[in-house]
Parts: sequence; C-alpha cells; structure tokens
Amino acid sequence: MAHKFEIWKDKKGEFRVRFKYNSEIIFATEGYTSKASAKNAISSIQKNGPNAEIEDNS
Repeated sequence: MAHKFEIWKDKKGEFRVRFKYNSEIIFATEGYTSKASAKNAISSIQKNGPNAEIEDNS
C-alpha cells in the first residue's frame, strides 16, 4: 500500500497519527491521551478530508 495512517506513541506517552505516502510523512497530528482519540482523528480526516476547501495563500 502506497499510503497509510500510522498511530504511534511519542516520548510523552501520547498517541499521535501520521499519514505516510510512499514512506514519506505527509502530516502528523497533535498528541492524544488515548488511542481511541487518535482513531477518531483518523475517522474525521477520512470523512471530512475529501470535501475540504483548498486555501491558496501564495
């Protein structure tokens, strides 16, 4: 699979989500206190991301 969400635990013990494409990190989230919250973040991105507005500030 060329792209994936990855949940990992940082040094502070918080769960974070990374989105990777071809092993390159495209973005990472803030830290969450529970894995369930990290999974909810993924669900929100999957649900709302396709319809997100593009803002070009160049």
